[in-house]
Amino acid sequence: MSEDLRDAEAAFLRYEAVRARLPVARFSAAPVFARTLSEVADRWDGFVLDAFGVLNVGETPIPGAVARMAELRARGKKLCVLTNAASYTRAEALRKYRNLGFDFSAEEVVSSRDVAAARIGRLMPGAHWAAIAAEGDGFSDLPGRVGDAVAEPALFDVADGVLFLSSVRWTPVLQARLMEAMARRPIPIVVANPDLVAPREDGFSQEPGLFAHAILDALGGVAHWYGKPFADGFHDACARTGLPPERLAMVGDTLHTDVLGGCAAGMGAVLVADHGLFAGRDVRGYIARSGIVPDAVVATT
Repeated sequence: MSEDLRDAEAAFLRYEAVRARLPVARFSAAPVFARTLSEVADRWDGFVLDAFGVLNVGETPIPGAVARMAELRARGKKLCVLTNAASYTRAEALRKYRNLGFDFSAEEVVSSRDVAAARIGRLMPGAHWAAIAAEGDGFSDLPGRVGDAVAEPALFDVADGVLFLSSVRWTPVLQARLMEAMARRPIPIVVANPDLVAPREDGFSQEPGLFAHAILDALGGVAHWYGKPFADGFHDACARTGLPPERLAMVGDTLHTDVLGGCAAGMGAVLVADHGLFAGRDVRGYIARSGIVPDAVVATT
């Protein structure tokens, strides 16, 4: 079974425990510290932006974030959002950001769902997928045959693979059901949201990566990861900006997804400390303990 991660320390320790499954990167010797992203923006020509903890917390925009994006545009900076929120297609994510007041274009948003959808057809052509998804999620954007395995758990016994998009309807009973099915008949898992947790207004939500790692710990098996910190999403985000990775910085609230992934992709990395995973905590200790070192730490976007 998976753990119940309700604070930053527990999430940090779990990320460290699964570190061997994450990319390897090289880091700066030490970060610079600043109040806002504006103060370090001259170091890069563009920014790849996490959403949770950088632009918004849950359904609430971070104060000043909309104005900061406008300022960066005025300074000629390229922008792209790279989100692990795989419940959303790019179009749905775009609508959400516009409703929050952001003016991103369709080409400036990369959803990990879209990253997965572009690749799983080649990974397993014509596959029958047991999808773990949000209520009412449609699957017309996904290749192959896709069924709602939360509504029909028997799909775990017959599908070619599991496609983990959202944990909003996931329960301990369903986790146990999936593990029983995979113990009898191992099949690949595609994880389109590698996050363990995400910051919300009322605490941390438990995300698909948490449950997938628990399955791998218990049973082994094969997992394919799409989204931060893994390479494909960063590749797609770079392509959207038209810039080489070394001229971009990944801006995010977590060390093990945003900073590690950005650095592994050859980007710079900026950690936003006050709104996401490490809100209310001194990030220096977590940087020292993990050895994951951003180029800059800012209090807020």
